[in-house]
This record gives sequence, C-alpha cells and structure tokens, in this order.
Amino acid sequence: MSRLQTLAPAKVNLTLCVLARRSDGYHDLSSLVAFADIGDELALEPGTGFSLATRGPMAAGAGSPEDNLVRTTALAMQERIERLRIGRFELTKNLPAGAGLGGGSADAAAALRLIARANDLDLSDRRVTEAARATGADVPVCVESKARLMHGVGDVLSPPIVLPRLDAVLVFPGAPIATKDVFGNFTLVAGPRRKVRYEESEIPRERAALLDYLARDANDLELAARLVAPEISEAKDLLGDSDARIVRMSGSGSAVFALYENASLAKRAAAKIRKRRLGWWCVQTVLG
Repeated sequence: MSRLQTLAPAKVNLTLCVLARRSDGYHDLSSLVAFADIGDELALEPGTGFSLATRGPMAAGAGSPEDNLVRTTALAMQERIERLRIGRFELTKNLPAGAGLGGGSADAAAALRLIARANDLDLSDRRVTEAARATGADVPVCVESKARLMHGVGDVLSPPIVLPRLDAVLVFPGAPIATKDVFGNFTLVAGPRRKVRYEESEIPRERAALLDYLARDANDLELAARLVAPEISEAKDLLGDSDARIVRMSGSGSAVFALYENASLAKRAAAKIRKRRLGWWCVQTVLG
C-alpha cells in the first residue's frame, strides 16, 4: 500500500461553557467547536510495527515518540483489533503545544483515520470510536474535523453543523499551559454562566447572525487561564485593536482567536501582530 497522508486541523472552541463539576473530579462542558484550514500533517507508510518521526517548526513541543498521542492511538487500536497493520508515521508539527488548539488530539485523530484506511475500517466502527475515546477527551470531535457541539467531557457530540466561512487569525503568545493548571484555578462558586447545554437549534447558520450570537457568548475558562498565562491578556488586547468582531481564547488556552468581517481585515491584522511580536506564532486562517 502506498503512503497515506492527512491534515490534522486546529480545533477552535468558538464558545465554551462549564456547566458543573462532576463527582469524578472532571467538569461537564458544552462548546461549539470549529476547525481551521491549517494544522499538523501526518503521513503513514503502512507496514509492520510502529515508528514515529517528527519534524516541522513546532516539533520540539511534540515530546518524545513514546509520549506522543499518535503512539497512544496506535496502541489503543492494537488492543481492540487483532493483526492490525500500522507502520511508519511521519508527523509535521505546525501547531504549538499547550495552546488550546487541540494539536495533540488532532494528531491522534489523524492517526486513527490513517490506520482505519490502511486496514479498510470504517470510522464508525465501534472499535475505532472506542479507541478515540480512550486516547483523549478531544479526540472524538477531531476524528471527522467537522464543526459540532461537544458536551460532557467531549464524549457527547452533536451531528455536524454547517457553519458559514469565518475569517480568522490565531495567535499563540508563546506561553504553553496545561489544562489541569487552568482547572486548578477555576471555580463555580458563583454558579454556572449557563445552566443547560447549547442546542443545535440556537446556533445561527447565517454569517452575520452567527457573529452576533458568538459576540454575546464567552469562554468560561479564560479568567482561570489568564492567571496561569498573563500573556493571554496581551494577545487579546493586540487583537482587539485590529477591527476584529470577536476576540476570545480557545479551549483552555493559551491561544487566542479573532474573527473578522473579511479575509482582507484578517490578513492585515495578522501582519500587524507579526510585526509587533516577532516571537509569537500567528496565522491567518478560515474556520468552519
């Protein structure tokens, strides 16, 4: 079989609401998730055994092959499927780690897709979906990389939602943070901002209405994340001074996204950020 390739798109939480703390210590979340047209790249040369080579501008943040979620995914699939064909993976790491863009989860989901193709498995196969859940909370939503609502700890997904084109800029201010540290600062002492999950029927499908809807929402983890990484506030301030309709942190941070009326405004904003902060990761993209 010839070399297989796939994109592992960045995941962006357009909204994120923390509904409650669970008895197991985790939190029930509800979020509208979209995917960018940029991301990591993963290739597989099907064969025997497993190996992983990592390259790319963000390779240093990918960790060792033994700790990478691509390997975790391969092992989870091997546990469920006998005589599974895997082979040699090559990961081109373009997304920063610890940014709340789901890079590791997207890589794991990409590995699932490639392994499934190499073994003639359908992505709806129960063993594939179980391996996705076993690998990480954000992996299931990344398998098809389509906009959806995700609930619980990422285990409950809506059907895909067709969103209009959203011109965006993603900024990572060079301060990776761990999700556990963010939740360590988070409290629901004043009660949740929302008491119920987002519903598919409340998400506008027309662009202007969607932007208005998103502007009224929030990411509940933002304050807790800013306590860990104050650079988030700096990134928000710079993007807020760029004709953006919406500026918000993604996931548990520390990356920030901004949405614009058109691609020209997004391009201008990205150029401005790159000029002002030479060490930051900044890309213009389209979300959907």
